Amino acid sequence: MHFEIANMTRKIDIYKLMSQTIIPRPIAWIVTEDDGVVNIAPFSYFTGLSSEPACVMVSIGHKSDGTPKDTLFNLRKHKKCTICMVEEDALEAMHFSSKALPHTESESDLFHIEVDTVHPDYPPMISSAPVAYFCELNQEIDLVGGTTVPVILNIDKIYVRDDVVTDKENLTLTFSPVARIGKSYAFIGEEIVPPSIP
Repeated sequence: MHFEIANMTRKIDIYKLMSQTIIPRPIAWIVTEDDGVVNIAPFSYFTGLSSEPACVMVSIGHKSDGTPKDTLFNLRKHKKCTICMVEEDALEAMHFSSKALPHTESESDLFHIEVDTVHPDYPPMISSAPVAYFCELNQEIDLVGGTTVPVILNIDKIYVRDDVVTDKENLTLTFSPVARIGKSYAFIGEEIVPPSIP
């Protein structure tokens, strides 16, 4: 089967094709804050963009009424967020935090997701996270006519839980990340070391 994007009237079908073939996708569990309310939301259109400068890109959609999701609203207002990586033990809490809530309600309170303020100039991080990026908004990308807003975020600080560092000299990290495949989640499983190139 061949699909011409311009001829596809059901945009959800484009999402289905992409989300089931660009796999696995890492999950950015993003924490933002506004007026004392901690917002936590997962996003799987997320990737590292560059290590010099250190930055990532996350694509953020809108609420069902067309207004910006709280993550985007808070980023535009305060310019900062904390991105936490998700481990297997946090799968349920992460999934629950995708529920749409009023701007004045916190996923942290509703789903009992513990957070810690590590750097006072940034939103808190999820306490159990193996890795967290403390980020500042660099820019939005205007996808003319698009329904999502890709944002580029500069990474200012990185937290790595001590037990995740398995080799300090070579800075080797080991944890059990959760990824997204279509509408489902997946555990990465066994790592495969590539053979030497002759």
